[in-house]
Amino acid sequence: MGINNIGRIFMPKNRVFYELFEDVATTVEQMGQVIKQVVYEHDADKRASLIGLIEDLEHKNDDHTHKIFTELGRNFITPFDREDIHYLATALDDICDYIYATAKKINFYKVNPNDSAIQKMAELIEQGCIEIKKVVYGLRDMKNLRQMTEGMVRVNSIENQADDVFDMSIERLFEHENDVKELIKKREIYQAMETVTDKCEDAANVIESIIVKYA
Repeated sequence: MGINNIGRIFMPKNRVFYELFEDVATTVEQMGQVIKQVVYEHDADKRASLIGLIEDLEHKNDDHTHKIFTELGRNFITPFDREDIHYLATALDDICDYIYATAKKINFYKVNPNDSAIQKMAELIEQGCIEIKKVVYGLRDMKNLRQMTEGMVRVNSIENQADDVFDMSIERLFEHENDVKELIKKREIYQAMETVTDKCEDAANVIESIIVKYA
């Protein structure tokens, strides 16, 4: 199907899906930016406030995701496969869930996130979330397929970098951390953060599947 034909089959009432996905993608980007602020914030009270903001954003995203599923049940005609809408909504929601999980672990374990590995992972998460927002916004008209493809490639590269950071961090942690409790706490935080980048890649893969089908 040619790109020019896509607009003809997308009825106006289907625009609600684009708007909702863009709302979710904006929240994903915001959460990525705030988790980075968390790990660079030295003041515990300010850090707690930022973590509270992440919680609020996660709840906001839950509302957006619920609306997507509600519209999916209400509308017979959808802009792309219902299965893909479900997969993409779930993948984006997972990104937010794991960012929130990371923030909760930092808060619950009272871990000072002033750790080079945690900070590097947060930077990669922010980059991944920014790219995901760009790619999701490209779904509305699919006019910039090259830019979308480049964004998805960057998401994949970010996930690979996060894997490397995770592996090296775990190795260094076991080599230098003598406090078993601290070791367990940091390992869990590393794992949650690495999973965020996995979920970014999952979302990019769903979008790639949509592009293959409709472009």
